Amino acid sequence: MTSGDLFISADHGDWVSPEPGVTRRIMAYLPEMMMVEVVFEKDAIGAKHSHPHIQASYVAEGSFEVTIDGRTETLLKGGSFIVPPDLVHGVRALEPGRLIDTFTPHRAEFLK
Repeated sequence: MTSGDLFISADHGDWVSPEPGVTRRIMAYLPEMMMVEVVFEKDAIGAKHSHPHIQASYVAEGSFEVTIDGRTETLLKGGSFIVPPDLVHGVRALEPGRLIDTFTPHRAEFLK
């Protein structure tokens, strides 16, 4: 996939495992924005981290304990959260789940 692809099929994109029990694939991107599908096994953790990108995430399946800047909430399917630049955040899957993450601008390190 390149940043010029405007239509991406569901079976397109390489799955990578950035952390135990977590896999992700880039769904689509342009320099200004990126959408990523992230699948979690039960109890898998997206470790706390920060980045200069704005991140908005949608809980497509499952439930997650989400921590942003020291505040923790439980989000169920259909819930969402937004992370302003440079705030420390992370998630824990309370059951098998799937997040749809969007970033602006795109996460160049995900393309390597």
